[in-house]
This record gives sequence, structure tokens and C-alpha cells, in this order.
Amino acid sequence: MEAPVINVGIMTEKAVSFTFHGEYVHTETGNFLSGEQRVIYVNGNIVFNGKLYKEIFFEPTSVSAFFELKAVTIGVNFHWQRQEDQRFKGSLNLVVTDKGIMFINQVDAEEYLTSVISSEMSANASRELLKAHAVISRSWLLAQVEKNFKSNGPKKQHPNVYRDNQQLIRWYDHEDHEYFDVCADDHCQRYQGITRASSLTIKEVIQETRGEILTDGESICDTRFSKCCGGITEQFEYCWEPVPHPYLAALRDSRENTFPDLTVEAEADKWIRTSPEAFCNTTDKAILSQILNNYDQETTDFYRWQVSYTQKELAELIYRKSGINFGEILDLIPLSRGTSGRIEKLKIVGTHQTFIIGKELEIRRTLSETHLYSSAFVVDKEDIYFDIPQRFVLTGAGWGHGVGLCQIGAAVMGEQGYNYRQILSHYFPGTEIEKRY
Repeated sequence: MEAPVINVGIMTEKAVSFTFHGEYVHTETGNFLSGEQRVIYVNGNIVFNGKLYKEIFFEPTSVSAFFELKAVTIGVNFHWQRQEDQRFKGSLNLVVTDKGIMFINQVDAEEYLTSVISSEMSANASRELLKAHAVISRSWLLAQVEKNFKSNGPKKQHPNVYRDNQQLIRWYDHEDHEYFDVCADDHCQRYQGITRASSLTIKEVIQETRGEILTDGESICDTRFSKCCGGITEQFEYCWEPVPHPYLAALRDSRENTFPDLTVEAEADKWIRTSPEAFCNTTDKAILSQILNNYDQETTDFYRWQVSYTQKELAELIYRKSGINFGEILDLIPLSRGTSGRIEKLKIVGTHQTFIIGKELEIRRTLSETHLYSSAFVVDKEDIYFDIPQRFVLTGAGWGHGVGLCQIGAAVMGEQGYNYRQILSHYFPGTEIEKRY
């Protein structure tokens, strides 16, 4: 079996300038192109060189050719969102959608992975960490491709939502793409083409682990990862659909195996308010620089963090993000927590009404202009006048959903001498490495 060719959704815009560095062929007309190009979305069509198209495919004529897209938005809806010019190997496919022109990069899976590893972390990360991440990034990618193949191509799947007059439970997964296998942003895996400098080490690591994936004995593992678990990893079903994945279980991110039951509120409160020993409990800048790219390093105090809102700020924020007018906020009450202490269901009590929201990402989006670092937090109400708090302080743990591999914890393990197989067996217990191609 050869490495598959995959389709990566980069962006959707109404008008875009892009540049071919090297020669590309427009497959429909057979015309050879290079240099700057421009497309515009008009009345459900792509306007390119004076003609109308529903889809355009450009293919490079040499392996050295690449294309450059202007003003690609990265970190969509996160606090580090910004735009940058990006360069990509492989083919470029433009497709009309109801929102504009979708830019899709068709590229070899191993070329894609070289970029993902360079985009997700620094090229100077330890070799064993890079190997571990190469295996899980490849596993997750091929799991998505396998799902799409079994369903005869990518299918559009809307976010899963349960809503009634009392609650909104919603989770977002990586399978809601109609025209491509995976997207290029944090929603799937960061893929920024050849924009991020790729070191010789990363290229060697990709080659050394070529075709290696994690399997549970039956299928390719759905290998999730996040920046920092906060000391204990989360179980899959508390963040997404209620289907247990034995290899995405709760575990202590340290040499110790025992940990408190953080589904119990008192235990979660104690855990989050303290700073227990864990692989990911580090402030070592040299280690953090392996995981955190330049814009990620703007984020500090992620193992334990704190944010505060005035009554007015919180009430306006929740109204703006949820569309529900709670009036003044009286309380934020965790109703259920996952194994890492992340809140699965949160009751918002206001002077006008009470409503329940979940799961973890919906909670993080509702209580922040972008995203809270995680939903593992406890709430303190301060300056209470006539039973109405004037300030809410959220003290939290971790960065991201906390499921699967903890990137900062894995970086520490790599520095402490663990090899990539030991790192993978720690975060994905019961799995095996298998060479698929």
C-alpha cells in the first residue's frame, strides 16, 4: 500500500489572489500557468481569466513547484487568530460553495504530515516527541480517510445537538466536512503547508515512522491530542459522542497511576485549586518552545489559570455568545464533570431564566470571547449585593479538551528519556504500532 493522497480544506473566500511558484497546468483547458492569479466569486460561479467555472483544478508540473495563498486565517475563533500568507506543495482545487470559493490542497499524506508536525510544534522538538506525534497525526488522518472511504467520500455532518427548553448539549467533531478529508486549522490538525520551517530532523522522523499508525487490534485509533491535560487526561465520551474508546481513557499524567475521582465536585475543586505534580506541569521555556510556536507562546499559565468577569461583562458575554438573555447572572453551577475535572454540563442561573449548556467546547465558547483554555474550572462569586455577585472568578486547569496525548506532557517525557513507543503507550494504553505502508 502506498501513502494515500488526501484533500485538505484551506479556506473559503469570495475573492483571493494566489501565486504559482513554478509551473502549474489548468487541467480543464490544458493551459500552463505561473505567477500571480486571481479568482472572484460571482453569482455562484468562479470567475477566472474571464470565464465562469464551478470547479477548477491546478496541478504542478514538477515536484519543486508550490502555490502561495494570501491572507489565510489561522486559529479561527481562538484567541491567537490572525492572517498570514502560506505556501503549499501539491495540487490546488477550487470548488464553488454557497459561502464562496473553497480552496483545497490535494497532497501526499506524508508531505501533509511533514507540515503538520512543523505546524503543531517547533522543529527543534526532541526526536522521540516528534516520532510520537508523527504516529498519532498519521493515525488520526488515516482514520478520517478510512471513514470517508467507507461512506463513499466525505459526507457533511452537522454538529450534534440536543436542545429543548431547559438545555443545549452540543459537541463538535472533525467529521463535518463535505468537500475534503480534513481542514487545515485547529479544528482538525494544524496544517500550514511549507510556511513553517521544516528541519532535517522532522523529515527524518517522518521517513523513519513512514506508514506507522496506532491500532486497537481492530481498527486505526482515533488519536486525539491537546496542549495540556492539566494533570489527568479526559475520556472521549465527555467531550464528544457518548461512545467509549478504551484507549482514550482517564490516566494520571505522571509516573504515578493513582488519581482522585474528579467527577466528584469536591475532589475536582481541590485538584483544580492546587498544582499537583505532572509531566505537563512545567514552566521550562526550552521544553515549552518545542510545543508552542511563536503565537502559542503568547499563552501563559495554562497548567493552572484564572480569568475574572464583572457582573456586567459576564452577563453581556453570555447573552452575546448564547443568544439567551439571562438577565443578571446569579450562579454558574457544574452539574457533571469528566474524569479530568472538565465540566460536561453547566447550569447558568440568571434573574430571568436558568439554562444548561454542554459539552466542554460549547461551555468554553460561551464563557469567553474566543475560548476558555478548558472547561476544567471552579467558580468563585465575589462582592455579593442583594444576592447578586458583582464579580465571578474562574480558576481552571489545562489547555484544550485533554483527551489522548498531552503535547506538553509528551515533550517533558521526551526530555526525560522516554522513547516514542513509551510515550504512545502512556497516553494510549492497550494500543499497538502497526506499519500500514
